[in-house]
Amino acid sequence: MSTAPSSASSLAPLHRIDLRGRALSLAELKSAVPRTAQATVTTAETAVLGIIADVRERGHAALADLAQKFDGVTQEHPRVPAEALAAALESLDPKVRAALEESITRAKAFAQAQKPADVDYPIADGAVVSSHWVPVSRAGMYVPGGLAPLASSVIMNAVPAQAAGVASIALASPPQKENGGMPGQTILAAAALLGIDEVYAMGGAQAIAAFAYGVQAGTGPNGGGDTIDPVDVVSGPGNIFVATAKRLVKGVVGIDSEAGATEIAVLADHTANPSFVAADLISQAEHDPHAASVLVTTSVELADAVERELAQQVAATSHRERVEIALSGPQSGIVLVDDLAQGIAVCNAYAAEHLEIATEDAPAIAARITNAGAIFVGNYSPVSLGDYCAGSNHVLPTSGTAAFSSGLNVTTFLRAVQLINYTKDALEQVAEHVITLSKAEGLPAHGDAVAVRFA
Repeated sequence: MSTAPSSASSLAPLHRIDLRGRALSLAELKSAVPRTAQATVTTAETAVLGIIADVRERGHAALADLAQKFDGVTQEHPRVPAEALAAALESLDPKVRAALEESITRAKAFAQAQKPADVDYPIADGAVVSSHWVPVSRAGMYVPGGLAPLASSVIMNAVPAQAAGVASIALASPPQKENGGMPGQTILAAAALLGIDEVYAMGGAQAIAAFAYGVQAGTGPNGGGDTIDPVDVVSGPGNIFVATAKRLVKGVVGIDSEAGATEIAVLADHTANPSFVAADLISQAEHDPHAASVLVTTSVELADAVERELAQQVAATSHRERVEIALSGPQSGIVLVDDLAQGIAVCNAYAAEHLEIATEDAPAIAARITNAGAIFVGNYSPVSLGDYCAGSNHVLPTSGTAAFSSGLNVTTFLRAVQLINYTKDALEQVAEHVITLSKAEGLPAHGDAVAVRFA
């Protein structure tokens, strides 16, 4: 955030939702919290369905047309040459390289610690049931590059996949007109730093479609274009169109979660520092005009103080217009609650991508949160720490999907394969039960498959 002097922002007061004195059901709480307008979601889905169909039908020709339409780039083939990756790493600012390397070190340490152990369990004598974790063969990763070239998202995507043992990794990021039609230089450098050499200049829903369905060779605007092999899992954050595309291809491929436009919720009481809270709300609002910044508080005095801080800090921030649009949208606002118990209920209903706890005894309050992508505890664990160097992952579920989805982690790229190994004696111990249950279900051939072994 810039500290240059500036006049106060013209930011209108944030939308306030007063839940004090109201006993609301979970459904009512979910309806009450700030959200992106449904019309926006519907419009995005209609557009994305068309893009996916176009990429499936026309392959590289569709990718070229969409690169021209959305990015202003003339493109023969989206693959980034190896020499461009090497050159980006070679020219990387040493301080930026050091910061990326520190982020990689911490992310690797946590990813390795997350790896689940295989299980070989003896159910009975001669009967062993196992669960072995196996990596997917190929992963496709999306890295935003439109309003902000998120080199950190290269790390957040790649490190867990590499820790899982994924052998084939492909990365896509939007082409940048000012970078010769390739993704941003720091994104290319981060990919090179991690040893990723399959990088594509593809943005938006079309990148997700290309990874999900693959693109055949020879479908380019001039009959060219190499094959882009389909992947098993697509991961990464993006705008509403990227998140919608991931939802629509789920089932064709696995996805990490619907990591769309970013959101932050701050649960705060009278002890919170309004300057800190305002800065953190702005830090996520600068991502995208559709970003959500929500304050849930027991204190009207704090809410007023945060709004005064916002007026000053927004005026001085680099992306002032973008921040003002995000803070003024229906997805942002202040929710007033009677007490922290009601605040916790609101936060669990909202299921924020990022949730900060700025209260007395913040660890105890954090322990009562069940729905959040990531929880940041206390005054010195801001969301921006998690965006870069906490060791945690910043690719997290948005739009309430944190109620049932996890953030990107090693298990995103792993499958638990079950192995069943019974001896003849062990099978004989349960044979009669299998035969009985098969008859009860009207599937006697199942029982016959066991009985034949003892005929």
